Amino acid sequence: MRPERIVVGECRGGEALDMLQAMNTGHDGSMTTLHANTPRDALARLETLVLMAGVDLPVRAIRQQVAGAINIICQLNRLRDGSRKVTSITEIVGMEQDVITMQEIFALEQKGATQEGKVIASFQPTGLRPKILDRIFSQGIPLPKEITALFPPPPGYKPSTK
Repeated sequence: MRPERIVVGECRGGEALDMLQAMNTGHDGSMTTLHANTPRDALARLETLVLMAGVDLPVRAIRQQVAGAINIICQLNRLRDGSRKVTSITEIVGMEQDVITMQEIFALEQKGATQEGKVIASFQPTGLRPKILDRIFSQGIPLPKEITALFPPPPGYKPSTK
């Protein structure tokens, strides 16, 4: 079997190690969910879940696996009006010594609320160019016009029609 995508519904325990190992086997895409308060907390939680597998792995090895497997963290939060919104898109950049490095690419800016209490917010770029774009452009993956307007593709970029 050669799956093109690996999707794990939610990581809640030791299966996080299996998911992380599967993500590091060269598949084009993988996705999972887990509960955490921030993107940084998500990395710490994933590390804890991997340790729950009962395999004696050094923390640095786990972090290297995480940094190699995960490109993007999409953080969703429940806002004060009860709605759920994407509040942050953060990119995993790599590692510096024992720390996984990351950069926030987009963030939800809350600007207030309507008289009915509905949150007024807009999703804004932080101004940092995602490093993953180079790989996306080299593979010809089509992107929405809103993204290519913010982050222009290199000359000669032709999105795939597949």
